[in-house]
Amino acid sequence: MGDAYTGIFVGVFRHNVDDKGRLTIPSQWRPPVDSEANAFLALPSLEGYVNVYPPKMIAQLEERISQISMGDTEGQAAVEMLMSMAHSFSCDKQGRINLNAALIAHARIQKSTVLLGKLSSFSIYSDEIYDALRSKSPVSRETQAEVFKRFGL
Repeated sequence: MGDAYTGIFVGVFRHNVDDKGRLTIPSQWRPPVDSEANAFLALPSLEGYVNVYPPKMIAQLEERISQISMGDTEGQAAVEMLMSMAHSFSCDKQGRINLNAALIAHARIQKSTVLLGKLSSFSIYSDEIYDALRSKSPVSRETQAEVFKRFGL
């Protein structure tokens, strides 16, 4: 395995889905195959791509979801809909993953994908959706500076 695993997801990578529906994860994003870190949860986004969370983020999601009251039927229905499309997986020895058919259809993935690191998670886009989202909502330098200032970066 090239670089040592850090559990940090940064950068943009373009990879193809193979004939068996497998997608190779960048080497620096791959946990050791036999480690507890080799467990991911993929969820659909509202914008038409897939968000992928490692174990530490899965624990945070579980905590947040557990706070939705059983009496909150709207909240429970939203969670049920989200989780009906969810997929848990691990990387194989070659660093490949398989997404379920619901997520592949949701993200309109055909062959080529874009994997975008978001520090503590990553997203998988069809290349068409990635390029369309990037072209329609560019973030200006001024907006970027304001957001960074707001978060003390």
